[in-house]
Amino acid sequence: MIKFFLMVNKQGQTRLSKYFEHVEIHKRTSLEADVIKSCLSRTKDECSFVEYKDFKLVYRQYAALFIVIGVDEAENELAVYELVHNFVEVLDKYFSRVSELDIMFNLDKVHIILDEMILNGHIVETNKSRILAPLLVLDKMVES
Repeated sequence: MIKFFLMVNKQGQTRLSKYFEHVEIHKRTSLEADVIKSCLSRTKDECSFVEYKDFKLVYRQYAALFIVIGVDEAENELAVYELVHNFVEVLDKYFSRVSELDIMFNLDKVHIILDEMILNGHIVETNKSRILAPLLVLDKMVES
């Protein structure tokens, strides 16, 4: 099961966070700081899977952004790694070459994409067209 999904820039600023388990607000900040520090300090030669406390971190870097997903021990790391890539491909398809600013100024749309892909900590959809369908419908409603 996926516990949380974070998108962080190289400076360690959280741009997107989604928790699938209840974590108190004051604990979230310290958790995010620890997770970010452990992932950003690693070199490109090191593995993208990190053991952290009672769960595993799967992270991937895209330009200036890191996507970090916390999963429990039973989750397949490679499937989650592929989910990260699929998520970025969906963002690229929707925003035509996604950037950090696209994410910051369209956070609601990014959350919709994430909600279409992950439900209650489980991967439910990977088809890019099906993931983007609700957003395209919303865009058409806004235009008319």
